[in-house]
Parts: sequence; C-alpha cells; structure tokens
Amino acid sequence: MFRRIGGRLKSNGYPEPCRRINHDPETHAHIMKLRQAILTSVGRKALMALSGVMLSLFLFAHGAGNAVAFLGSEALNSYAAKLHSLSFAVIFFECVLLAAFVLHILLGMSLFLENSQARPVRYQVERSSAQRTPGSRTMPYSGVVILIFIAVHLVNFHFTDRSIPAAELVRKVLRQPFYVFFHISAMAVLALHISHGFWSLFQSLGLSHPKYDAALKNSTLGLALLLSALFIVIPLCTLFIDEFLL
Repeated sequence: MFRRIGGRLKSNGYPEPCRRINHDPETHAHIMKLRQAILTSVGRKALMALSGVMLSLFLFAHGAGNAVAFLGSEALNSYAAKLHSLSFAVIFFECVLLAAFVLHILLGMSLFLENSQARPVRYQVERSSAQRTPGSRTMPYSGVVILIFIAVHLVNFHFTDRSIPAAELVRKVLRQPFYVFFHISAMAVLALHISHGFWSLFQSLGLSHPKYDAALKNSTLGLALLLSALFIVIPLCTLFIDEFLL
C-alpha cells in the first residue's frame, strides 16, 4: 500500500526523504551579475563585439579559401570537394555561424533602437553626429545591405546544384556584369561596416587611448579594405580575364 507522508513514495510504501538542493550563494551572485551585465548596453556591446569577432574570423577563412581560385580551376574544385566531404563538420560550423549572425543582428537592432530613444532632442543628435565616423553613422543601413548580399550570395553559391564543379559555378555567376557590380558595391559597404566594427572591438576591450586612437583607426580601416579587396579581386578577374578558372 502506498502512503504519502511527505516526500516521494518508494515502492515498499515508505517515503523517501525530500532532498533540498543547496545553491551556492557565491555562484548565484556571479550568475546574477553576469545576467545584469548582459542586459546593460555595455554588456550587449561586448556580446556584439564577440559575435563580430566570430563573423570576422569566418570572413578571413572564407577569403583564404577563395584565394585558392588563383591556383587554377583544378585546385578550386579540389578544395570545394574537400569541404563537401566534411559534411558534418561543415554543418556544425554553419549552425554556429548562423547563431552568431542572428545574435549580432538582434543586438545591433536593440542597441540602435536604444540609441535612437536616448537622443530625442535634435541638437543632441547633431552634436553627437559630429564626433561619429561614416562607418558608425551607417552601421544599421550597411548591415541591411550586407544581409541582402548574403541572401543573394547563398542562393547563387550555396543553395545550388552541388554536381556543378566549383570553378564552373564561379565563372557562370561572376561572368555577369550586373552581379559583379552588385558584388563589388556590397564589398565596399562591408569595408565601411567592419572598419567601424573592428574599431568598436578595441573600444569594448578597453584598448582605446588618445595616444594611439588614430593609429588604431587607420589600422582597422586598412584591415577592412584589405579584406574587402580580397573578395573584389576574384570577381574582377573572372569578368575581365577570359582564361581565369578555365
């Protein structure tokens, strides 16, 4: 016979004593502090910087992979086939990348709306805008352009017939002048976006200082231009050099 005297009943009818989970007050305090930090604008900026670092590392890796095209069509096809053979690892990496991308967008929208509400007075907007760079002023809009480009890029290169050799696919898409113009324009916007993103990363890490701020800004701009140039050269070569990737 089962009886409930208090606690959880065992099969022999005797209750098993209730067990209380003892939470470590120090651990709980650290968790609450972390939660509060994330909810602040500074915490969200730090998370946005972290997701931006992950996306930037992908850009560098993707750019290095694309550079294989300069070794010829066989090298590019072999590189693409190797990636396709690592299906599980690639899918896992794509999921992590998608999570970082979505987090980056949501945090960016949150901070943009918060900043818009915090500057309701016109003269305050004008005064703060005078101290901002073109990259910082256009971050939300350049982000939208990049999002559109990524969608178009995935349709043309990712969600396509995998039986087509990579070199042939690149030539098929990048021999279209309109698409190349769209691609180059998007990469120019990308340079503007990530130049401010790199600079914001240094600020979030507390590395900003009047003595070397100018050098940091120039370095981040140069790095952004170099990365974007890498993605611009291949479309130009494909469009204007007939023998490229043949």
